[in-house]
Amino acid sequence: MINIIELDKEITLGQFLKSEGIISTGGQAKWYLQDHPVVLNGEPENRRGKKLLQDDLLEIEGETYQITYKTTE
Repeated sequence: MINIIELDKEITLGQFLKSEGIISTGGQAKWYLQDHPVVLNGEPENRRGKKLLQDDLLEIEGETYQITYKTTE
Protein backbone atom coordinates (compact mmCIF):
# COMPACT_ATOMS: atom_id res chain seq x y z
CA MET A 1 0.00 0.00 0.00
CA ILE A 2 1.26 3.44 -0.90
CA ASN A 3 0.71 6.35 1.48
CA ILE A 4 0.11 9.48 -0.61
CA ILE A 5 1.50 12.54 1.14
CA GLU A 6 0.25 15.89 -0.17
CA LEU A 7 2.46 18.83 0.77
CA ASP A 8 2.08 22.59 0.47
CA LYS A 9 5.73 23.32 -0.26
CA GLU A 10 8.94 21.54 -1.22
CA ILE A 11 10.67 19.87 1.73
CA THR A 12 13.80 17.87 2.42
CA LEU A 13 14.06 14.26 3.46
CA GLY A 14 14.90 15.31 7.03
CA GLN A 15 11.83 17.55 7.20
CA PHE A 16 9.69 14.72 5.86
CA LEU A 17 10.92 12.30 8.53
CA LYS A 18 10.00 14.83 11.21
CA SER A 19 6.61 15.73 9.70
CA GLU A 20 5.60 12.05 9.55
CA GLY A 21 6.64 11.46 13.16
CA ILE A 22 9.41 9.04 12.22
CA ILE A 23 11.85 11.20 14.18
CA SER A 24 10.99 13.76 16.83
CA THR A 25 13.54 16.49 16.01
CA GLY A 26 15.31 17.56 12.85
CA GLY A 27 18.66 16.93 14.48
CA GLN A 28 17.90 13.21 14.65
CA ALA A 29 17.71 12.89 10.85
CA LYS A 30 21.45 12.38 10.37
CA TRP A 31 21.60 9.56 12.92
CA TYR A 32 18.36 7.99 11.75
CA LEU A 33 19.59 7.84 8.15
CA GLN A 34 22.85 6.20 9.24
CA ASP A 35 21.03 3.41 11.08
CA HIS A 36 17.88 2.90 8.97
CA PRO A 37 17.90 2.31 5.22
CA VAL A 38 15.76 4.72 3.24
CA VAL A 39 15.09 4.13 -0.46
CA LEU A 40 14.17 7.03 -2.74
CA ASN A 41 12.91 6.05 -6.21
CA GLY A 42 14.59 2.65 -5.94
CA GLU A 43 17.99 3.97 -4.81
CA PRO A 44 19.42 4.15 -1.28
CA GLU A 45 19.32 7.71 0.10
CA ASN A 46 21.04 9.02 3.23
CA ARG A 47 21.18 12.79 2.60
CA ARG A 48 18.86 14.54 5.03
CA GLY A 49 18.95 17.68 2.86
CA LYS A 50 17.78 15.87 -0.30
CA LYS A 51 14.80 17.77 -1.75
CA LEU A 52 11.73 15.64 -2.35
CA LEU A 53 10.13 16.17 -5.73
CA GLN A 54 6.68 15.57 -7.22
CA ASP A 55 5.90 11.82 -7.45
CA ASP A 56 9.02 10.73 -5.55
CA LEU A 57 8.58 7.32 -3.91
CA LEU A 58 10.11 6.80 -0.48
CA GLU A 59 10.46 3.45 1.24
CA ILE A 60 10.99 3.74 5.00
CA GLU A 61 10.73 0.85 7.45
CA GLY A 62 8.47 -1.20 5.20
CA GLU A 63 6.17 1.71 4.35
CA THR A 64 5.99 3.38 0.93
CA TYR A 65 5.19 7.08 0.59
CA GLN A 66 4.43 8.98 -2.63
CA ILE A 67 5.11 12.70 -2.52
CA THR A 68 2.69 15.10 -4.20
CA TYR A 69 2.45 18.86 -4.00
CA LYS A 70 -0.70 20.95 -3.93
CA THR A 71 -1.03 23.06 -7.00
CA THR A 72 -1.89 26.72 -6.72
CA GLU A 73 -4.14 27.86 -9.52
